[in-house]
Amino acid sequence: MGLVKKLSIALVSASVMVSAAAAQAKAVTLTYDKSISSPGLAPGQLFVPQGIGVQDSTNQLFVSNGRGLNPDGSFNPNVGNRVDVFDQQGNYLRAIGSGRQGKGEGFDEPADLKFDPVTGNVHVGDVFNSEIDVYNPNTGEYIRSYGSFGGPVQGRLFFGPGGMSFDNKGNIWITDFSADVIKAYNANTGELVKTVGSNGTDLGKYVGPAGITVSPNTGRIYVGDQYNGRIQVLDEDGNALFAFASRGSEPGQLREPIGVEVDEYENIYVADSQNSRVQVFDKDGKFLTAFGEPARNAAGEIVPPPSQSGPPFGDPLVLQPGVFNWTAGLHYDRGKLYVGDFFQGRVQVLNVDNKPGTKVPEPTSVLGLGLLGFGVVVSKLRKNRHRNSTVSVEG
Repeated sequence: MGLVKKLSIALVSASVMVSAAAAQAKAVTLTYDKSISSPGLAPGQLFVPQGIGVQDSTNQLFVSNGRGLNPDGSFNPNVGNRVDVFDQQGNYLRAIGSGRQGKGEGFDEPADLKFDPVTGNVHVGDVFNSEIDVYNPNTGEYIRSYGSFGGPVQGRLFFGPGGMSFDNKGNIWITDFSADVIKAYNANTGELVKTVGSNGTDLGKYVGPAGITVSPNTGRIYVGDQYNGRIQVLDEDGNALFAFASRGSEPGQLREPIGVEVDEYENIYVADSQNSRVQVFDKDGKFLTAFGEPARNAAGEIVPPPSQSGPPFGDPLVLQPGVFNWTAGLHYDRGKLYVGDFFQGRVQVLNVDNKPGTKVPEPTSVLGLGLLGFGVVVSKLRKNRHRNSTVSVEG
C-alpha cells in the first residue's frame, strides 16, 4: 500500500509539473489580413490614425483621424479632426465630430478612443483641447466633455490626454502625456478619482505615458512609458509592480511605444512606434514575437516621418502588407489586431493566433507515467480557456 501511495503522489506531481509547463507555454502568430482606408484628406481617407476601436453591437470600426492644418501651419477645422467609421470590409460609413479649438464639442486632434461598457458611448481623447469628449456612436450626438490634462512641454510635440481604458469598477484610466501621470475618472460623472505616478525613470514614474490598457482578466494595468522605452505593469489600484523592455531596436526592445493592448490569454501587444512594428510579450514581459517592418525608399533607406511643415504622410508611401511608417493606434478584438499605420493613412488588420501551445517535456519513467493524468488536466484547461475567450476585451 505504501508503494502504491508513493507512486500515486509521483504521478500527481508529474502531472502537475507537465500541466504547469503546458499552461505557461504560449505561442502567438500574427499574419496580415487586410488594410482599411487609404492615405488622404478626403472623407473616408485617413491621416495619423491614433485611436482605434470596434463597437461590440455593430462590429463597426471607429478611427480617430488626424489634425487638419493649413499650409502655413494654422489650424484648419475642416480637415481631419473627426472620428471616421467603417464596416469590417473597409467601406466608409460616416464621421463623428468636427474641428474646433476650445472646450466643449469638437476636436483639436482626436487621439485614443474607447467605448463605455455600460452606456455604449464612445469617449475620445481631444489632445490639444486637453479633455475627453463623449459622443453617441450611432447618432454622432455630442454628450459632454470632462477631464483636465497637462499643457505644452518644451521638446514634446504633443500634450494632453494620451491613452485610455475602462476598468470593471466604472472608472476610465487615462494617461496624462505631458504631466507624466495617470488619472482615473469616474466614467459616469467625469469626477477625478485618483492620480498616480510622477516624472522620472524609476518604477512608477513616467516620461510621456502614452497607451494604456486594463486587463479584463486580471485587472492589471499596462502602460506605454513612451520616452523611457518600456512598459510598466500596475495592479488594479495603480501601484507599480514591474516594468519590462528597454530602449532599442532588437527583439524585445522598444523605441517610443505608443498603443498597448492585452488579449484573453494576457498576452501584451505593443505598438513599437519608431521601429514600425508590433511586438508581443507574455504577462511577465517575456518577448514572444514581432510583426512589421519600416517603409523604405528605392535606395533601401527607411522613409522618415513627415516634416511638420508638409503633408502628414511619408514620402514615398509604401502600401505593402506588413510595412509601416510608425505604428501608433492599436486595438485587439476577437482574434484581430487593428494597427494604425501612422504616416501611411491606413489601418492594417492582423490575424492573431494566440492559443497557448502544449510543450510536453521529454518523458522519463516518472513523467511518462504522469502523462496518464495529463490529458484530463489539459482538457480542463482548454475548456476554461474557451470560456475565457468569450469575454470581450472592451467590456
